[in-house]
Amino acid sequence: MPAIAPITPTAPSAPTVLTARALLLDMDGTLVNSDAVVERIWRRWAERHGLDGDEVMKVVHGRQGHASMAVLLPERPVEQNLADNARMLAEETADMEGVVEVPGAAAFLASLRGVPHALVTSADVALSTARMAAAGLPLPEVRITAESVGASKPDPEGFLKGAAELGIDPGECVVFEDSGAGIAAGRAAGMRVVGVGPRAGAHGPDVVVRDLTQVRVEVVGDGSVRLHVG
Repeated sequence: MPAIAPITPTAPSAPTVLTARALLLDMDGTLVNSDAVVERIWRRWAERHGLDGDEVMKVVHGRQGHASMAVLLPERPVEQNLADNARMLAEETADMEGVVEVPGAAAFLASLRGVPHALVTSADVALSTARMAAAGLPLPEVRITAESVGASKPDPEGFLKGAAELGIDPGECVVFEDSGAGIAAGRAAGMRVVGVGPRAGAHGPDVVVRDLTQVRVEVVGDGSVRLHVG
């Protein structure tokens, strides 16, 4: 009988390494898992408006509420969407059941001490403060919230403002995002994007991780960071 060749174990693929001078971090789905409350509130909204809940959930992640409503109910006046959005934000801020950190988020944020970084979220100040606290996560010093911008993701305004606040060129920033709208915003801002979680892979980020346990931050002597991703 011919000799049987030994089976050579397949080596794990090497992580992707990205170099940056600043990181711009989405909140929901990226640092904080708030899917349970988002599902509850948006499915109730869908039912009130006679819309299919599954189809609504395909739209709402990453956008400000009124921007999602404009997509889902295009004939409805802007003022009505804004008023409805304000009610929903209050409802979300009062409901923290099931809000937890994305695995690895606390350690990841701790590794960013001394590294320029900002939170760039479609939530407002009250909601972002409440959700980060519920997940046991510290708020970054620089925060771009719904009040900070005139246009919701997928418009790049929030990420460009974050880069400007940090004094870093957009091309030297890396975005962490979970949603199609957020990934598109990061791309439009001229930034590289790390996709986080199960939603991200379908939207063309530079690299995708299951969660933040798959990211290691290495601070380099020249003030930049190397992100070991994967």
